[in-house]
Amino acid sequence: MEVIFISEITCPVCGFKKQEKMPVDACQYFYQCGNCNALLKPMEGDCCVFCSYGSYKCPPIQTKGTCCN
Repeated sequence: MEVIFISEITCPVCGFKKQEKMPVDACQYFYQCGNCNALLKPMEGDCCVFCSYGSYKCPPIQTKGTCCN
């Protein structure tokens, strides 16, 4: 299985989309939208903003199927 390291985050507030490189071995808990400046946090049950708002889940979830906590 190929791990994808680039994910497109979609802001749930304004709909702005931006491609970002995901950390390989860490969770990213916060992300600030480049358009409306909303501070995004993971939704309940997700380990990071990429799992909640990204086009791809974070690398630890992709490879191990478990959270990177």
